[in-house]
Amino acid sequence: MLLALVFGVFLVLVGITASGLTAVISSNLTAVIVNATVERDASLAELFVNENLNRADVGGSQDAARAALIGTKLSSLTHDDGILRAELRSVDGLVLFSSDSTSIGARPALLREMRRAVDGHPGASLVSTANLDDLAGSPLDATDVVREYLPVVDEANRTVAVMALWRDAAPILAEVGRTQREVVVLVVAASLVLAAVLFLVFRAAHVRIGRQHAQLVEASRRDALTGMLNHGSIVARLEAALEQQRAASGSLALAVVDVDNFRLLNDTHGHPAGDEVLRRVADLLTAALTGASDASAEVGRYGPDEFVLFWPHATTSQAEAASLRIRSSLANVSVRFGESERLPVTVSIGLAEFPTHAGSLADLLSAATVALQEAKASGGDAVRSPQPKEESATSGSFDVLQGLVIAVDTKDRYTKRHSEDVARYAVFLARCLGLDEETLTTVRISGLLHDVGKIGIPDALLRRPGRLSAQEFDTFKQHVALGDAIVRDIPNLDRVREGIRHHHERWDGRGYLDGLEGEAIPIIGRIMAVADAFSAMTTTRPYRKALPVEEALKRLGDAAGSQLQEELVAVFIKGIETEADAPLPGAESSLIWLPQARVA
Repeated sequence: MLLALVFGVFLVLVGITASGLTAVISSNLTAVIVNATVERDASLAELFVNENLNRADVGGSQDAARAALIGTKLSSLTHDDGILRAELRSVDGLVLFSSDSTSIGARPALLREMRRAVDGHPGASLVSTANLDDLAGSPLDATDVVREYLPVVDEANRTVAVMALWRDAAPILAEVGRTQREVVVLVVAASLVLAAVLFLVFRAAHVRIGRQHAQLVEASRRDALTGMLNHGSIVARLEAALEQQRAASGSLALAVVDVDNFRLLNDTHGHPAGDEVLRRVADLLTAALTGASDASAEVGRYGPDEFVLFWPHATTSQAEAASLRIRSSLANVSVRFGESERLPVTVSIGLAEFPTHAGSLADLLSAATVALQEAKASGGDAVRSPQPKEESATSGSFDVLQGLVIAVDTKDRYTKRHSEDVARYAVFLARCLGLDEETLTTVRISGLLHDVGKIGIPDALLRRPGRLSAQEFDTFKQHVALGDAIVRDIPNLDRVREGIRHHHERWDGRGYLDGLEGEAIPIIGRIMAVADAFSAMTTTRPYRKALPVEEALKRLGDAAGSQLQEELVAVFIKGIETEADAPLPGAESSLIWLPQARVA
């Protein structure tokens, strides 16, 4: 459409340009030719007057014989190519002599050109014979003529008579027409060339823009380092494949692959070394799927050092066989950086199968992640799939819930790090309060699980880089109820549930969800509220950069007595500022702070 619009405007401009050029050139060329004709005819008139006329002829007293003689001589001028009529007129317009004897003695109208000639200036114009109102006698045998009035002057340079000539304008118009055609042809030819150039330019630009758009779309789907599908794209593909298998009552095998000792590799040899290992592993995984019999299998980068592979229509045993082949291929891969020895590259792989191990995407990722953690705990370079577990102890129950927290981490990286920080701060506060070891264990578990309900909150709310609306915030607040529901039926976690459900209650009773006030809020919930507030302020979140520790402690103090229990806030602030083992925000916040007590 843009090209059509441009060509339409272009054609209009070409038409206007061609018309304007034709009109200007016609006018200028006609004027040039007429002026040239007048100059030539002025010389002809001067020669005629000098050879054939005397002073008495222009005085008006000549006899009939003299008039006939001069008329004959004027008629000889008409033998010149193009002259149709020649007359000699007095300054007041009387026809004294003429090549047409019938016009002698007539006094036609005095036109502007005639008056200019009387003033001593030649006058000429191109006019149609149908509009000749200054001509007497027989009509002229032409359609258009050049009408000329040429002054005849005496020795004193005074105009004593006027020579009038009417020349056939057909040659002039033919010359102008030919020039017009040449101009039009030239403009059209140039326009066609320009149109072709415009078309080629637009076509090249369209192709280039289309290619760049495709590259941009593809880049938004691909990981810049490995060229694989990025986190969002691989999860979307996995979700779509899962829904297809659900509708077809089929199965799907999932593998979460983690590079062993990746953080240590980065710390020791630098990030370029880590990037090189990631590329090598990515190439190997891509090659493994390229040779797979099931062309619908896909792979993508899932996290900093994690990859996800899935096989529609496959089972865990088939995924395990493929994973063992990947491990075997990696046995031949080694890397070397600087002066280091040749280093092995190994991975840990966690497997899960839909619907055997989970019925939803989040649960499937959770099951595979739990299996991955077991593989890493066994020393790495291993493949694990979910195994049946006894649920007799809190720690065994917590393994399952830890998998849910890790699944939340893949959905929202902030949540898991925040949960770990809350657990550290809450245990520190509980220890400062002198609580027993059993309670400390409960506080730690509650801190790690306090936001597990966020697994059910939409990504658009968790990652919103701005304020939530009132309705969206009401939805967000349900994560405490959802977290409580997740752990409700797991034995030995009753006190843990208090921290999960009540960590957003306020000391003044304006919190959620139950609106408890003061000491009606369980002590674990109150401890969790202080730890959660401090972590939230000292961690960079989608909608706000992390605050410095000093500012966070000041705001924590401001919230004492309203949002938080004043005594707990005072103990926490004092502990952070004075205790040698006080937990502080990690390096990720870029806000490491050492209180004065520790500097000394």
